[in-house]
Amino acid sequence: MTRQVKKAELHCHIEGAAPPSLALAQAEKYGIDTDGFIRDGVYVWNDFTSFIACYDAVASVFRTAEDYARLAEAYLLELAAANTIYSELFISPDHGEAVGLPALDYIEGLAAGIRAAKEKTGIECRMIIIGERHLGPENVLNRAKFAAKLDHPLVTGFNMAGEERMGRVADYAPAFDIVREAGLGITIHAGELCGAFSVADALDLVRPTRIGHGVRAIEEPDLVKRLADLGTVLEVCPGSNVALKIFPDYESHPLRKFVEAGVRVTLNSDDPPFFHTSLAREYEIASTVMGFTDGEIGAMTRTAIEAAFVDEETRKVLLAQL
Repeated sequence: MTRQVKKAELHCHIEGAAPPSLALAQAEKYGIDTDGFIRDGVYVWNDFTSFIACYDAVASVFRTAEDYARLAEAYLLELAAANTIYSELFISPDHGEAVGLPALDYIEGLAAGIRAAKEKTGIECRMIIIGERHLGPENVLNRAKFAAKLDHPLVTGFNMAGEERMGRVADYAPAFDIVREAGLGITIHAGELCGAFSVADALDLVRPTRIGHGVRAIEEPDLVKRLADLGTVLEVCPGSNVALKIFPDYESHPLRKFVEAGVRVTLNSDDPPFFHTSLAREYEIASTVMGFTDGEIGAMTRTAIEAAFVDEETRKVLLAQL
C-alpha cells in the first residue's frame, strides 16, 4: 500500500479534476442539461476529440470566482487526504472567459480555494497558466503576455496544452520566450498524441525544464538518452495514457524503461475522474502493477519537488517533509 508514501503532483488540469458529483451540483445551480456529457455519474467521451468536448462542457458549469474556489479546494482536500504535500494545477483562463468570467477573477477564485485548502491541511499549491494549442498561436502568445505581466504569488509557470496534432511547436515558440524572460517555469505537453518528434521539437524550440507526458519519446532511444542527459523531467500520467489508448495497458507502459534509462519522472493524474483514476491510484498502480518499490516511488515524489515551480525556501520546506 502506498497510502503512507508522501505524494506530489505536477500535472493536473483543474477543470479536469472536477468530481462528477460537483459538476452535477454546479449544473443544477445554473439549469444546465448534463445528459450529453455525464451519464450515471460518469463523464462520457470515447476518443481525444470527444474528451476535449466533454472537458469543455464540464468547465462550462463553473461560472464564478466562488465556483472555482470550491473546485480548487475540493480537489486539494482530496489530495491532502491521500498524503499529498504539493500540487500544481494547470489553469486555463480561456475557460473562465468562455463563460464570461474575467481572467483575473478566475485566478483569484482558484487562489482563494488554494489558500482555504492550505489553511485546513497544510498542502502547498501553485498554478501554471495554460495556453490552449487548438486556439492558435496568437491566442497562446497573448496568454503568455498575460502570464508574464501577471505577477501573482501563486502563479509560477506556463504550459501549452490542448490538441497536440494542431500546428507546429515552432509556431508557438515565441510565447515561451516571453514567459522565460518573465522568470516563469516552463513545461509543455508533447509526446502524447504525437510521436517522438514532438518531444524533440519541444526540447529544441522551447527548452522546457519539464515535459507534460513525453512518453512517446520511448520510440527513439537517442531521444530517451537526450532526456536523461538534459535532466528534463517527464510529468508521466499512466492512467491517462491507458484511458486514451496511447498504450494498451499498464504493463506495456514505458515508465519503467524511462527510469532504467535514467530519465527523471514523476507520477500524475492529468484529468482524474475523466480517466477513472486519482493521484492515490496512480501511486498504487505504480507499486502493485508496475512493480516499483516504495523507495523508487518516493524518488518520483522527490523529483516532483525538485522540479516544482516554487521559490527555493518553499522547496526546502517541502523536501524536509519527505
